[in-house]
Amino acid sequence: MTLRLNESFEEFVKLNPELVVEQNSNGDIVIMSPTGGESSERNAELTFQLRAWSKQLGGVTFDSSVIFCLPDGSKRSPDASWISSERWIALPQEDRKKYPPIAPDFVIELRSESDRLKDLQEKMQYYMNNGVRLGWLIDPFTYRVHVYQPGIPVEIM
Repeated sequence: MTLRLNESFEEFVKLNPELVVEQNSNGDIVIMSPTGGESSERNAELTFQLRAWSKQLGGVTFDSSVIFCLPDGSKRSPDASWISSERWIALPQEDRKKYPPIAPDFVIELRSESDRLKDLQEKMQYYMNNGVRLGWLIDPFTYRVHVYQPGIPVEIM
């Protein structure tokens, strides 16, 4: 569901804490569908594995509750994401406390039963257009992973 705001995004989020929302570059609010138990468990595993990798190699891992303010003005929440330590530390502490104004280096989107593949593919393109360096769109229903990198055609594995 998409709607137009009369107030700021931040005010809308405060007034509607029960909703999971994003904002596209046109300023429209996108209300995200809640996931079921299986999707939530898969997402928890993804975040755990990304965090374990990050603990070994460095960087900062985020779960699906973070909202990143991207350069095009959109506000997006990947299912799991990672930013290098150098880029994260370069942000002022006040920016790190709020919706970080930075595009992650790596994002993962996990398709759930309520997601349309086309919508997730468009979301992945938003990430690439805003400076994300690597993105995985995992589709457990087709057993495929769509790998996104800037300037390279999407690779489906």
